[in-house]
Amino acid sequence: MHHTSHPEGPRTRLHGSQVAVPCWLLRGGTSRGPFFRAADLPADPAARDAVLLAALGSPDPRQIDGLGGATPLTSKAGIVGPSSRPGIDLEFRFAQLQPDSDRVDTTANCGNMLAAVVPFALEAGLLAPEGDLTTARVLTLNTGLRAEIRVHTPADAAGRRHVAYEGPARVDGVPGTASPVEIAFLDTAGSVCAGLLPTGRVRDRVRLSGLGTVEVTCIDNGMPLVLVAASALGRTGRETVAELDADRELTDRLEELRLACGELMGLGDVTARNYPKMTLVSPPASGGTLSTRSFIPHVCHTSIGVLAAVTAATACALEGSVAHELAAGVTGTDVAVSVEHPSGEFTVTLGLDSARGPGVTRAALVRTARLIMAGDVLVPRHTANREEALR
Repeated sequence: MHHTSHPEGPRTRLHGSQVAVPCWLLRGGTSRGPFFRAADLPADPAARDAVLLAALGSPDPRQIDGLGGATPLTSKAGIVGPSSRPGIDLEFRFAQLQPDSDRVDTTANCGNMLAAVVPFALEAGLLAPEGDLTTARVLTLNTGLRAEIRVHTPADAAGRRHVAYEGPARVDGVPGTASPVEIAFLDTAGSVCAGLLPTGRVRDRVRLSGLGTVEVTCIDNGMPLVLVAASALGRTGRETVAELDADRELTDRLEELRLACGELMGLGDVTARNYPKMTLVSPPASGGTLSTRSFIPHVCHTSIGVLAAVTAATACALEGSVAHELAAGVTGTDVAVSVEHPSGEFTVTLGLDSARGPGVTRAALVRTARLIMAGDVLVPRHTANREEALR
């Protein structure tokens, strides 16, 4: 366990008619957003969400009045604090915002933003570096997901350790290279649903209006996904993100399918939820294992989310799934699955256990992260109770 430092209370303050909240803007994988120490935000969820909405500039399609980047991938936030739970160093709450919505969703995970949690904690004084490599266990409060994360923390000439951001690791969808952030997920099956296969089957049949029956695989190994063959919806799976986003017939069918599968998966009415994610699958095009086009959930992801990639990779190993029949051969108990996406590929290493039916004992991958800005984000005082915001 790490010795975490506890900064002396929150450092929010008044700045004229606004509240200044300490904030670190980080890229995690192919996502980006502000990170906050839990102690610096209001404890009341409604007041906390008001601060996050103001910080990102939602609701507004351009998020012109905040830090958001006008896409779901850049409309995210992270809240991190030290943990007193045995075996856990940090507790992370992920918040998904949308540019044009006033809703803050803290029910799902985000593996990309997870990659920035330990770098943020080190930068913000929540965690002390230990040697050239610092390893921390992180609990995601959204779903109870636990991960062990390792980052490089070399010493400078004066012996002071810092987070390394430069390095050789490349993540498709991110320019250049960076220092690797190694993530090993400890318990991903049934992150939101009741289990790995929430319907109890590797394949389900769903009737769509005007199209007939479509076969899908409903699966949750870190992220609830509905996998459907692109060909079943009259598409190739090679379409660009722009083509798919402009394909209104397709997006309408995917939403009809998503709502039906949400009920099948025991999630109830998912109209206002960001999951399950819809993922079109097709045979690999560039030497990988499976080609994907993932929707999050109403626009196509320019790459694929970390936990969506883990879940899609898992489906490749499940005989009978819609992914398995399209994927290049996945055999053995320790396999590297290359998930192709619009920006390149994403390799997930899976430890498989077939002795007790389909199961995943380990899922590991490499992401990168970078600190972009550190300072204060200013939010109007009326967004949160002044006393609560300045507690």
